[in-house]
Amino acid sequence: MPTKNPDVDPLAAAESLRAALTEAGIVLPSLRVDSASPRLRLVELGRVRADVAVCLAEALQRGGRE
Repeated sequence: MPTKNPDVDPLAAAESLRAALTEAGIVLPSLRVDSASPRLRLVELGRVRADVAVCLAEALQRGGRE
């Protein structure tokens, strides 16, 4: 399990997540940095269709491996 690092750049984190999701065949169109609260360094995942949520859950359950 990764350790907490409050200094992670949210833009880099969002791009890293986007790349990993793309590799798993998953697209979250609303994935972005939350610019409304820069001090919190939040990445907003946004809303997705139910079928995309199921694909994401399946990818996490198999550990991202096909």
